[in-house]
Amino acid sequence: MSDITALVASTSETLARIAAEFSPAVFASSLAAEDMVLTDLILKAGLPIGIFSLETGRLHPETLAVLDQVKATYGYDVTLYKPQEAAVENYVARNGLNAFYDSVEMRRECCRIRKVEPLGRALAGNKAWVTGQRRAQSTTRAELDVQENDPAHGMTKFNPLADWSEEDVWNYIRANQVPYNALHDQGFPSIGCAPCTRAVQPGEDVRAGRWWWENPDSKECGLHMVDGKLIRIKSVAA
Repeated sequence: MSDITALVASTSETLARIAAEFSPAVFASSLAAEDMVLTDLILKAGLPIGIFSLETGRLHPETLAVLDQVKATYGYDVTLYKPQEAAVENYVARNGLNAFYDSVEMRRECCRIRKVEPLGRALAGNKAWVTGQRRAQSTTRAELDVQENDPAHGMTKFNPLADWSEEDVWNYIRANQVPYNALHDQGFPSIGCAPCTRAVQPGEDVRAGRWWWENPDSKECGLHMVDGKLIRIKSVAA
């Protein structure tokens, strides 16, 4: 079992450094458990790191309810970025509402429209962005660093929870009474858009429920990719 006190101290130090040395910085929250840990740490410390989420138009009601929980608990309004209506309408008209089931290419195009393009707008004008990614989440994140270069957006990217296990995340949430997505209690360790997320069985990878019809090596939406490939650049010097 990890030393949660040490993890929290290290993560808090990283967040404070981001606020001090990489301003303006923003945190991209998926409103899942990991992101609620970071939300709690950022808001309780009063750090000037803006928090936003991508409202894709296909999220679970339980995920959207987390926005109200954040407002009620912290008095903070998470900024929402939505896809361009015309792009969504064109995709659906050409391919059908659920064409993402047809191929990896169709799924990634849907992700590009609903997530990647809005992310670009959310990150514009910032020096760094923060994510809730962890190494233990999937094979595609096994080499995740706390601090990375992000050439796709021309800024620095931070993954402050890279070293945390799922147990660490839940120990923190319970100890600090952090609000979280109700779907986590229904077998959803990783939560994305409703049509692309299912509950997982005991022993399955925590991201097995994301795009479950695809090969595990393809399971990234494009938010953490460059030119179609997941790229990890070793940590830059602090």
